[in-house]
Amino acid sequence: MTEGPSPRAKTLQRLGRMFVIRLGHAVFLLLAVTIFTFTLLHLAPGDAAQVWAGAQGGASAEQIEQIRVEYGLDRPFPQQLASYVGNAATGDFGDSFFFRQPVSELVLARVWPTILLVLTSLGIAILGGVILGVWTARRPTAPSSHVITAVALFGFSAPIFWTGIMLLLIFSSWLNLLPSHGMNSVTVGDGFFEQAWDTFLHLILPASTLGFFYMAQYSRISRVSMLEVLGSDYVRTARAKGLKERSVIWKHALRNAVIPVVTIAGFQVGALLSGGILVETVFEWPGMGRLAFEAVLRRDTPILMGMLIISTFIVIVANLLTDVAYRVIDPRIRFAKP
Repeated sequence: MTEGPSPRAKTLQRLGRMFVIRLGHAVFLLLAVTIFTFTLLHLAPGDAAQVWAGAQGGASAEQIEQIRVEYGLDRPFPQQLASYVGNAATGDFGDSFFFRQPVSELVLARVWPTILLVLTSLGIAILGGVILGVWTARRPTAPSSHVITAVALFGFSAPIFWTGIMLLLIFSSWLNLLPSHGMNSVTVGDGFFEQAWDTFLHLILPASTLGFFYMAQYSRISRVSMLEVLGSDYVRTARAKGLKERSVIWKHALRNAVIPVVTIAGFQVGALLSGGILVETVFEWPGMGRLAFEAVLRRDTPILMGMLIISTFIVIVANLLTDVAYRVIDPRIRFAKP
């Protein structure tokens, strides 16, 4: 009698099917975003060649026409779209109108500082929000819980750029504890640890600004979820068995209470990237946000297209990692069919 596949093999098969399905969705979504964005930018009023010529101090009609021919702007729209999609599939997003450099090089040079900022901010938001949410859920009527709730509401209501300016004034201008702008100091040495420490100091204020905004929201979500979980039957059973309160909270209740936070965090990666534009502008962080701001002002459509495609890819990967996190946190999802 032939034995069927083991439970571990079945789980791996389900995960494999899930990745194949998600990969198909990702390819379709990237293609749809590319076509839609390219069409939208093409329909926008104005001519990118004229904008570029104006930024350079003016140009004759012949020079503007030469620019349009050089970048393929004189071809019919379907040809431009087909050419761009084909080149983008190989990682070629064209050349920047203003910087006269390949878009892939410009964007990739800025994407890593943005990823560092977003991941650090997300870590601060999730860790701080869950800890504060658990604290207020365990002591819902304590004065400290009311203070945390008020601070959370203030943090979620305050504009991100205002929070960044306030932190900049307090910790950089008044107390002179942290650097005010950039990612590295001009005088930093060439050593790895020296550069890493200098980057860490420059990262504290922008990451705290972006993380504080979402930490306020996650603390409210985790508080409500924890209150609901603490009233469930299995938590009462765990307490009746004589388990320590710390074990009940952190090993039994938190695992289910954190699922809504993971859900919201996975969907908000795109919002974090958008919020990073404001934070990077305030702190002059050399990420995608500042590059996007400059590209919008200069009507540099190749940069905008490349950034939108790469940002979409980052959001897709974040949602895929969220699905994996579900299966790690909750066994019911882990063994469910995709």
